[in-house]
Amino acid sequence: MYEKNNPAAVKSANLAIKVVKLYRFLTEQKQEFIMSKQVLRSGTSIGANVKESLYAQSKADFLAKINIALKEAAETEYWLELLLNTEYITREQFEYVNCETNEIIRILLATVKTIKTKQQEKI
Repeated sequence: MYEKNNPAAVKSANLAIKVVKLYRFLTEQKQEFIMSKQVLRSGTSIGANVKESLYAQSKADFLAKINIALKEAAETEYWLELLLNTEYITREQFEYVNCETNEIIRILLATVKTIKTKQQEKI
């Protein structure tokens, strides 16, 4: 399903699984359909963009895909915080999913920074 040697791919795939399970819980147990759909969309999009970046046509294309994944991770974090603050999920549920989200954000930020640094060195 994902590249085992790529931490962003592994973590984003794991996050997608957690987000799908959270979506099921929110729709079946809490009857919440709006925010749950948003977190499902953004939380699964991260891994899709990371996977797509592995087959980028250029360094610019790779960077674009990683930046999209980073934006989706930030959006996922937002929806998780909103679900927590509106009491649809517990602090424990929030931490279970958000911990992975934060790790992905750190990995993606480091990737973007490394790429941009290398681009600057070539100038």
